[in-house]
Amino acid sequence: MIRKRKIRGTNQVKVTFALPVTHPHAKAVVVGDFNNWDPSANKMCKRSNGTYSAVVTLEQGQRYVFRYRDGDFWFNDEAADGYEGENCVLLT
Repeated sequence: MIRKRKIRGTNQVKVTFALPVTHPHAKAVVVGDFNNWDPSANKMCKRSNGTYSAVVTLEQGQRYVFRYRDGDFWFNDEAADGYEGENCVLLT
């Protein structure tokens, strides 16, 4: 799941990437061009609502690519705005 919320009074969007705790790779990290594909930048944290999630703040009106990574296993989010090759596309 991907949730986008505009931050009032700014040109930024808060994006939440979330996976259910039952997902086989729920403890993955989200990596993309917004964090230089750094697997230590946006680790998923367990939340009280039954998900693992990571939150990033991005510029509004931009296009980003990302994927999830769990060790050597890479996977996409079905809620992405599109796909470019093996990567998900996120539009803010």
